[in-house]
Amino acid sequence: MTVRQYCEIHNNQVVVQLPQSFKNNKKVLVIVDDNIDEIINDKFYLLKKAATDPLFLADINEVESDFKNIDTETL
Repeated sequence: MTVRQYCEIHNNQVVVQLPQSFKNNKKVLVIVDDNIDEIINDKFYLLKKAATDPLFLADINEVESDFKNIDTETL
């Protein structure tokens, strides 16, 4: 099982709350990555870039046209 979570740093320490399913496990791998802000900024950059990408916009238009007929249907 893989659990991914963001943790706050207090007194230069990190406390990770593990789910109950980890109760009998003896080892876990911990990776500390302090580039969270850079990763978020990179993702926002790519998102903004996609808004003007012709291929991405064509894909969005295709999906939109696939669903336009069922958007008015009721359950």
